[in-house]
Amino acid sequence: MSKMPKSNELGFFEIRLESIGGLGANLAGKMLSEDGVVGNGLNGVGFSSYGSEKKGSPVKAHIRFCDPVTNIRDTTPIERPHVVGIFHDALFKTIDCTSGIYPDSTILVNSQKSPYELKNDLKIPSGTIAIVDATGIALEEQTKVNTAMLGALYRILDFLDPDSMKQTISRTFESKYPHLVEPNIRTFERGYNEVKFKTYSFDDVIEHKPFSRAEPLLGYQTHAIGGTITNPGNSILKDLSISRAGMLPHFHEQKCINCAACDTACPDFCFVWEEQEDKRGRPQMFLQGIDYQYCKGCLKCVHACPVDALTGEREYNDGYADKNRVPHLFDLAIQN
Repeated sequence: MSKMPKSNELGFFEIRLESIGGLGANLAGKMLSEDGVVGNGLNGVGFSSYGSEKKGSPVKAHIRFCDPVTNIRDTTPIERPHVVGIFHDALFKTIDCTSGIYPDSTILVNSQKSPYELKNDLKIPSGTIAIVDATGIALEEQTKVNTAMLGALYRILDFLDPDSMKQTISRTFESKYPHLVEPNIRTFERGYNEVKFKTYSFDDVIEHKPFSRAEPLLGYQTHAIGGTITNPGNSILKDLSISRAGMLPHFHEQKCINCAACDTACPDFCFVWEEQEDKRGRPQMFLQGIDYQYCKGCLKCVHACPVDALTGEREYNDGYADKNRVPHLFDLAIQN
């Protein structure tokens, strides 16, 4: 066991994983804390915090490590992480993922973006940004994002033995899902080998980024009189891209017969229609494209389409499956 490179005033090295339900951050946190204790001889603790247990809802996993002679009596959520693992780069839109980081913290992001883009998105002045395309690896290996993220984390946490984590992966899957052992080990190895780093220097005078806790916008003192809901059922400001796992439907207009089978199957009304005249001069609704603001990548429309006018494609950096897409309402607001 090698010595941990740094610790806080209590002697703890702290890691926080920021994710959404469905990407496996809860399991990743459990496996990481288990391997640190059982496989590497450290004292450690790991736990998760989340609201409703459903796909797309925010999830945080907290892991603390310390040397074997130090007792851990702190089980509060981690506010000052040395390492942050962000399982989906769309989380930046709604959550301050880097809240409470040190000037030299390492931030691991599942993304295809450049370090410069992520530095601006994260609004950090300094630190190390580690990037791995965990979604791409998981799609190719037919596994989940969490194992690729664990591989990248073990590249960062050089005081932990990656071979020990491979044994933990085997123990986790071999009893119920033995066919998943080898794919997950390959995913772990690819995450370990494919992560890239970019460090931004910092000045000693830079202060810690303050920790911010999410607070409800309305309470008993600020709510409308009588508890009136002033914005009922309005999804105009919702962005479901955070729920996606790397795949989106791609619209092939030349194949479309405008049968609306896709719109019938879509749970989120993502399809944009416009009334035009057909060849006989009669009014008909024609499909214009997909509003990706509301698409969560379930691909039900792809299975419903009878003429293959929709195909499942890998999501691009900008959050769309094709460049000739229908701009969503945020785009229109910016243009106007």
